[in-house]
Amino acid sequence: MTTGWDTDDGLVRAAGIEVRPAAGHIGADITGVDLAEDLDTGDGLDDTRTAAIRAAVLRWKVVFFRGQRLDHAGHLAFARRFGEPVAPRKRGGASPPDFPEIETTADRLELGGKFGMEHDEWLGRRRHTLLRGWHCDHGARVDPPAATILRAETVPPYGGDTTWANLAAAYAGLSAPVRRFVDGLRAEHRLGVGYQPRPGDDAYVRHLLGHQVASLHPLVRVHPETGERVLYVNGYYVEQIADVSRAESRALLDMLLEQAVRPEYTVRFRWEPGSVAFWDNRATIHLAPSDNAHLGLPRTMHRVMLAGDVPVGVDGTPSEPVTGTEPGRW
Repeated sequence: MTTGWDTDDGLVRAAGIEVRPAAGHIGADITGVDLAEDLDTGDGLDDTRTAAIRAAVLRWKVVFFRGQRLDHAGHLAFARRFGEPVAPRKRGGASPPDFPEIETTADRLELGGKFGMEHDEWLGRRRHTLLRGWHCDHGARVDPPAATILRAETVPPYGGDTTWANLAAAYAGLSAPVRRFVDGLRAEHRLGVGYQPRPGDDAYVRHLLGHQVASLHPLVRVHPETGERVLYVNGYYVEQIADVSRAESRALLDMLLEQAVRPEYTVRFRWEPGSVAFWDNRATIHLAPSDNAHLGLPRTMHRVMLAGDVPVGVDGTPSEPVTGTEPGRW
């Protein structure tokens, strides 16, 4: 990593762009680059600028661009500078049919209705604790995405912020005995963990049982590019720490997740139309907003995810698929 990140004010200028930290442990604003213009001309987002943005993502875990004019094609072209976009097999009706790598997050509003519930009830049954909504994207896969690039099209005038947490900083903030203890543990990550069923028949439960996705991941993974140790926990997918009792697992996971989302390890971003957030999905978890649904105001976001690798633990042991997942197959 470049040594230029440790200036007194945190501001770094590289290849004509400026990187300004947004919080002490995570998040940076990048200015001086017009992604649409650069992609059109072919001479703006060169290898030097791409490398500077990549370094900023690795250092600050999530970076933010404002006032961008990306369309779907430009969004994909930008993403391809940093990896291979994946094409999720299941998308909702709001996603653009001609761009299979792009998911439109307004699709999520359709999900409850598919299973006979209003969206608020479906969301409440998924997020019935304060920490349940924190997640990395597709964490139940054996090879979760390496990164996500999210673009705002329409956002409410207030509400709808997203928050990210730095899992490398959270791990470093544990005491040395606890770090040594968790280094050797593994945990099962499973789709739909903790969902509270409706009384009687629940179509969503039947859906989850018929479409299980689960993997056994190290509780501490080694970042494949930075070498950092990452506290690999989240509130939405983690089911159980392996080889300990359920009661012990629950207590440990609660403690570790509370550590991961301590305010000092987080950054919160207020979206505007044309904003872009680019985050390292291997070293962060994020919390989607829950303060805007009652406003009845549109919020349309477009997501591209980059193919990731199979996590590896401190002892060099890789993650293992349990059911419904295999590397590279979406």
